[in-house]
Amino acid sequence: MTVVAVVGATGAVGREMLRTLERRSFAAERVIVLASERSRGQKLDYKGTKLTVEKLEPSSFKGVDIALFSAGAATSKEFAPIAAQNGAVVIDNSSAWRMDPDVPLVVPEVNPGAIKDRKKGIIANPNCSTIQMVVALKPLHDEARIKHIVVSTYQATSGKGQAAVEELRAQIRDVAAGKLPTPNVFPGPIAMNVLSDWKAGTDGYSEEELKMVNETKKIMGDPSIGVTPTCVRVPVVSGHSESVHVQFHSPLSAARAKDLLRAAPGVELVDGEYRPGGEPQPLRAADTDPVYVGRVRDDLAVPGSINLWIVADNLRKGAALNAVQIAELLAR
Repeated sequence: MTVVAVVGATGAVGREMLRTLERRSFAAERVIVLASERSRGQKLDYKGTKLTVEKLEPSSFKGVDIALFSAGAATSKEFAPIAAQNGAVVIDNSSAWRMDPDVPLVVPEVNPGAIKDRKKGIIANPNCSTIQMVVALKPLHDEARIKHIVVSTYQATSGKGQAAVEELRAQIRDVAAGKLPTPNVFPGPIAMNVLSDWKAGTDGYSEEELKMVNETKKIMGDPSIGVTPTCVRVPVVSGHSESVHVQFHSPLSAARAKDLLRAAPGVELVDGEYRPGGEPQPLRAADTDPVYVGRVRDDLAVPGSINLWIVADNLRKGAALNAVQIAELLAR
């Protein structure tokens, strides 16, 4: 039996981690829930009981086997090494360790064997938008080797935290009442709007876009893959959507891609002739586990290339579920 600690347990992803551990009947002898001082004493539901939130401290990890972190990069940088020094394997959901060469970046359907090479005792959970894309593209890469990906994301507000969700809801009420929305969490109105709200990266790209570039190469184990990303936030609560164009070293047809996707772990192919409203949608994907892939079609301009539409719940497969799946690999 395994002792599991959830760090950042009162946040949206931390709570989803608890629900996922329970839903998947993870064989934990004990689950410890940790957060900052302001959350100390809160009660969280787990398997019909109430877990009391403890303050995160250096001594919190004695006897812990697996520590699931979702408390932000600063907390992870400080406490993940401490947890590892105490013998825990850290699975970190922040961006703190993803590109560290001594930390594997893992999606269980794509590169499960990478968990063995954890020199620092830390395993990184990729960015939510990267996870769902590589789950869908892995079987295609194995078949024809990906040369270039052009991806545009339509990302839900829950990816920015609960305050962002509440701002969306408040702005929707304002718009319905004929008021001008006042942004606080976002850099502009999110209701009835689309915007980019991530920090600037380099060369005109946002940090989010560069994460997709660098993480895809690392997870796939192929630094030659080209990735051209555009990321935007849309007025959706849960569920990221992605329009993806893929070019290969060997031509791949949409028909063959569909065959591969039908058999791919973690993927649910939404097939059939095009019809309005028949594509995967974030509203339908919310609170579910699969990566939904639809609108798989041959590209009209670049022979041997295909286009896909990919949707997944960003709090489930994009965060909590992926982390718990890694924990399941460790517990085998």
